[in-house]
Amino acid sequence: MRRRSRIRDRCRFADAGTRDQIGHNPGMPITAKFFGERGRRRAESLGIDPLRLPPGQSPTTKWPVLDLGRQPDVGLEAWRLRVDGAVTEPLSLGYAELLGLAQTTWTDTDIHCVTRWSQFGMSFTGVEVHTLLELAGLAADASHLLVHGYDGYSTNVPLSDVSDGRGLIVHAAQGGPLTREHGGPVRLLIPHLYLWKSAKWLSRLEVLTEDRLGFWEENGYHHRGDPWAEERYSEPEYLVKLRRRELRGGAPVADPS
Repeated sequence: MRRRSRIRDRCRFADAGTRDQIGHNPGMPITAKFFGERGRRRAESLGIDPLRLPPGQSPTTKWPVLDLGRQPDVGLEAWRLRVDGAVTEPLSLGYAELLGLAQTTWTDTDIHCVTRWSQFGMSFTGVEVHTLLELAGLAADASHLLVHGYDGYSTNVPLSDVSDGRGLIVHAAQGGPLTREHGGPVRLLIPHLYLWKSAKWLSRLEVLTEDRLGFWEENGYHHRGDPWAEERYSEPEYLVKLRRRELRGGAPVADPS
């Protein structure tokens, strides 16, 4: 039994390295603080300024995909985006109409997932959210968006987080069309918030006059999700992770990333 326990401990902490390599006892649990310190060391090894890394995050060189087993197959001809709710002129745009609007390309953009990975220096092309909201005409008391995806997903965002060029309706990434696994043909991107706020397979921007929680927010995620303030959860983390495992076991809703 003692030999088996030692083997299990070695497997559990193998990725922690040695005390000399990272300044931490490999027999101690990997806490959020320790994970963040390791992330900063990894950023330096990749030539990334550690100051670009939010607390508790670690850089990745790939763009991970997280979902619950369903990736809607929405063709370019079928895709449409509605902008409605507390607006004066509701919109319904097709893909070609979206491409006909003023386009913006963001370069050297960093994205951060609540599951603790960050990717740096990415490029995205699309239409700024405020462009569509101006076309639809916001009601005087409009304050929030409830963003919907073709997979049934939803997430809530204050209008202030998508104004002044802070949110992008993305149709291209890294120099090519946005792929299905990453939310194509069109997704939302709000890079200054955790990535679950950037809904994939975008279908609707519902303008609200008061906040209304989306899918993950109703299941314990933070209502806003600022990575620099580590606004990950509104409930104890272990409860949220337990609920997330249960939901991913059966619900057809993606955790955007």
